[in-house]
Amino acid sequence: MQWERAIPLSLAEELKSFGSEKVHKSVLYNAAADIAEGRNVEEWCEQLLKLINESHQNMRDSVSATQLTYWREIYTDCCILRGIAQFNLARVFEAIATLDHALIITGAYGRLYLVWDIIRKMQSKVPCGSAPNYLVQRDSREVAFRPTCAQNIIPEIPPPSFLSFQFEFSQTPFILRKYASDWPALRDRPWRSAAYLRSISGPGRVVPVEIGRDYRDQSWSQELMDWDRFLSTLNFDDQPASESPKDTFYLAQYDLTRQFPSLLEDIIVPDYVYSSLVSRDFPSYRQPLNDESMLFNTWLGPKDTVSPAHTDPYFNFYVQVVGHKSVWLAPPSVSTYMRPVPLLFDPERPTNSDDLSNTSRVDVFADLSHLENLPEFMQNVVPVSMNAVLAPGDVLFFPPGWWHAMRSETTSFSFSIWF
Repeated sequence: MQWERAIPLSLAEELKSFGSEKVHKSVLYNAAADIAEGRNVEEWCEQLLKLINESHQNMRDSVSATQLTYWREIYTDCCILRGIAQFNLARVFEAIATLDHALIITGAYGRLYLVWDIIRKMQSKVPCGSAPNYLVQRDSREVAFRPTCAQNIIPEIPPPSFLSFQFEFSQTPFILRKYASDWPALRDRPWRSAAYLRSISGPGRVVPVEIGRDYRDQSWSQELMDWDRFLSTLNFDDQPASESPKDTFYLAQYDLTRQFPSLLEDIIVPDYVYSSLVSRDFPSYRQPLNDESMLFNTWLGPKDTVSPAHTDPYFNFYVQVVGHKSVWLAPPSVSTYMRPVPLLFDPERPTNSDDLSNTSRVDVFADLSHLENLPEFMQNVVPVSMNAVLAPGDVLFFPPGWWHAMRSETTSFSFSIWF
């Protein structure tokens, strides 16, 4: 039996057990049964899109974990069935993009490996060109240091032992220069190659991209964008940017390994991540609650993209994989003087007084002359803040609660491990 029939039949069998009291799952059962037999496929594409939009809205409006889980399940199964329906109508790229929506919006809740498998099956039907040559020279360019409003340099240390990290070095930031230089991502599986990044994704993919230089701006927005188009806007070692958008495109704080799991083969998680830590300056610290007790995030964008000064609730190993990035840090003790941003302009989430409470209004990359109207910041933050420039292979560590800001000095690809 072909997979495009077997998978809907399997879902229909599973959904049958919910009975008619679960109205939305009854709709999904009927859709699965029809799509498996090739009935009303075009009509189901439209109906499932309506249910996808409804479940997305209901996820945002959920007031309990039970409700959220229910709507994440509905959204994911809708995307699977609609993707298969689109594939059966020979709309292969649309089908792959629909499945990417499930990965991006819900993490393909409860169906992650199934969604990965379906995407691979769909991509196998797309004609492939010759294998690309993505073995390129390492980036050895030096980048001029652009100062920030900091009076100190982030300490650079040799790699500490596991125990000395746990008991001596884990409460303050440091840099391990070239510590990740042996990662496959910097060697034979190079993230600095656009051809390589296209090869691991396969055709037809979409990713969530921020539009705008800074998410504090009122004009900032987000969009699900074609991966190939996004890559075309960036300068890589094997590709100059072929598109110059009027707005800045930035893939920021997003776990790209969730969509492209082969990227996990390109990294080496430091042993330090498995240490048992407490935070001296951030009492509310708790490990991530997933099975691995760690979270991955990626940042990919052009020169001058900025992550404004903000705090995170986890210990962080931040790895610079491609290009150069300026970093600014300040301890949790300066929070009073950072003037958090009260509101985030984002139509996808409600605005309230707590939004962006972890993000500062202060542009820490501004010239000091522009900060003279902030005397408390100048007096209390600048003397204790630190900065540095990260190059490919460098690893930055900092504890939870530390204020940090980043600015890309070139096309930059960074990978962080929260733990």
